[in-house]
Amino acid sequence: MLERFFPSEYTDSIRQINYRKLYDEGYRGILFDIDNTLVPYDMEHPNQEIIDLFEDIKKIGFKIALVSNNNKIRVTTFNEKLKVFAVHKALKPMTRNLKRAMQAIKTNKKNTVLVGDQIFTDIYGGNRIKIKTILVVPIAEKEEWITKIKRNTEKKIIKAYLKRVKKNESKH
Repeated sequence: MLERFFPSEYTDSIRQINYRKLYDEGYRGILFDIDNTLVPYDMEHPNQEIIDLFEDIKKIGFKIALVSNNNKIRVTTFNEKLKVFAVHKALKPMTRNLKRAMQAIKTNKKNTVLVGDQIFTDIYGGNRIKIKTILVVPIAEKEEWITKIKRNTEKKIIKAYLKRVKKNESKH
């Protein structure tokens, strides 16, 4: 039952993701959450490191979309320098806007990856449409109050996930 909340992969940050390997495995699109995945939720614009990372990912051959549950002003302002397809008020874990983003960047379930920091929105949403999901450790501790409430439960799910991964690794 908990498996529906398990990510395909779990890593410390977006910088730890091997984008070249993903591309070599056939992935062509990446849906990124913004807040606490790319930047702290109170950072208005992407820093140069994020801008450079997006350029590097595009050079590999990926199409990128931002998919955020945040409001239009937040997402539009953040996307000014990135200039990628972006969805605000995505209502994750509902799947409609994840599908819309994939359609916009011309990818499908088999070749799209979703990267986010929250299990109950990002990972569960991606898992519901059966795309690869990568959970990253949240960038900052400062978060919206509703997110803070969910983090304790998320910690238990991550613990169960890591236990499963360790168990599977010991079988091989």
